[in-house]
Amino acid sequence: MKIAVLTDSTAYLSPELRKKHNIYMIPLSVVFGYDVFQEELDLSTEQFYQKVRNNESLPTTTQPAIGEFEKIFKKLVNEGYDAVISIHLSRKISGTFQAAVSAGKMVEDLEVHAYDSEISTMPQGILAIEAAIMAKQNKSSTEIISRLDELKRSSRAYFMVDDLSHLQRGGRLSGAQALVGSLLKIKPILHFVDGEIKPFEKIRTRKKALQRINSMLEEDVKTKGVTRVMFIHANDQTSAIQLQEQFSQKYPDIETMVSYFGPVIGTHLGEGAVGIAWYTKT
Repeated sequence: MKIAVLTDSTAYLSPELRKKHNIYMIPLSVVFGYDVFQEELDLSTEQFYQKVRNNESLPTTTQPAIGEFEKIFKKLVNEGYDAVISIHLSRKISGTFQAAVSAGKMVEDLEVHAYDSEISTMPQGILAIEAAIMAKQNKSSTEIISRLDELKRSSRAYFMVDDLSHLQRGGRLSGAQALVGSLLKIKPILHFVDGEIKPFEKIRTRKKALQRINSMLEEDVKTKGVTRVMFIHANDQTSAIQLQEQFSQKYPDIETMVSYFGPVIGTHLGEGAVGIAWYTKT
């Protein structure tokens, strides 16, 4: 079978990576008043954070319409594909996955395998890259999905935000009430649990929060073995690169990369958020 790989824009794969691995992308959007911008297409990450600073109210976000999925699925049929692995951000924080499922039922001659990454950003992107590599190796959809499940079980991701107001207003944070009284005093560490964003620990300073995440990463390096590390930032590339360089000096043989929280995820995390994600050996 000829298998395509599709992911949504919240994987934040660069155009170069998407072209290299022949990964198709469907965008989510951010809405400022009456203006709708498709992330990765109409609005760069830098332009987005500038607009947020210049607007009194936060933007909202929207998932791709079912019709947009249907359109790209029909395009894949016309390009000779028999199946598509459609990898998306957690269904617990967006309806994108369900839109892919619904559109898949409307298209003939294409097996649509919608896949819930249970996360977002570059960890989601890594799943898409792995699926694309396997598709080029003529692996079956069953083999590819089995591998994605394996990778998903081996991943860990933690991120620090300057405050929780963005997540609270967007309704994306489960269990936030326990932190409300301390929003201005702490730098909370968050993580995904069964596809939901939940508080992990309350840390007093930004520096200590990043040190705590880094200590968990180093513990996994020593006890489990780590294959790949991603340093992710919300318009704070300097911090992400600094963390990458410090880690690489200690562990030069482990693959690392710097990525970013783009407009849709940045809407909910806020500028200045920093995350570290990694995969342990499977």
